[in-house]
Amino acid sequence: MQEDTYKTIEGRSESIYTEKRSKFIAIALPVRTLSEIKSCLEEYQKKYYDARHVCYAYMLGPERKDFRANDNGEPSGTAGKPILGQILSKELTDVLVIVVRYFGGIKLGTSGLIVAYRTAAAQALEEAVVIEKTVDEDITVMFEYPFMNDVMRIVKEEGPEILEQSYDMDCRMTLRIRKSCMDRLRSRLEKVETLRFPDDDVTAL
Repeated sequence: MQEDTYKTIEGRSESIYTEKRSKFIAIALPVRTLSEIKSCLEEYQKKYYDARHVCYAYMLGPERKDFRANDNGEPSGTAGKPILGQILSKELTDVLVIVVRYFGGIKLGTSGLIVAYRTAAAQALEEAVVIEKTVDEDITVMFEYPFMNDVMRIVKEEGPEILEQSYDMDCRMTLRIRKSCMDRLRSRLEKVETLRFPDDDVTAL
């Protein structure tokens, strides 16, 4: 992968793993924010209210710096950590994996729990469709209307997504482009007369 790409999953996937009559239901979900994670956890904790444990791990952000593992009552390090390990081993982010355990009456022991949660998480992620996304950046520009054609020619050639636009005597446009292409786009826009970047208060010469 290049520095401005990352891997995540396209949609929800699920698998079931059984070990000594304990059933482990693993669900992998694409997520973008902590509030989305909270909502998903509430949904599945409610759905599986009768389960012994609802454990999970998540990873957020292209740089994979925001993560958490939760054992939900299982011995420390036997559930959330092996789930997170599977997310890490597949180099995924913006992913939440929940593993629900229905106790079957036979204790698995520490090593047995680690293997079971790891296997359940791995199976759910194997069922998921992995996709690659780009890390994008946004830039806002302002310019006078007579220079519209100059700006639009650059936009057409560089191919950024237009997020917002307003055309008056003073025009304003917010663009989104792949991180590795941002310097080139900005450099070209700086050459347009009257154009400035209001976010950093720099006036192009």
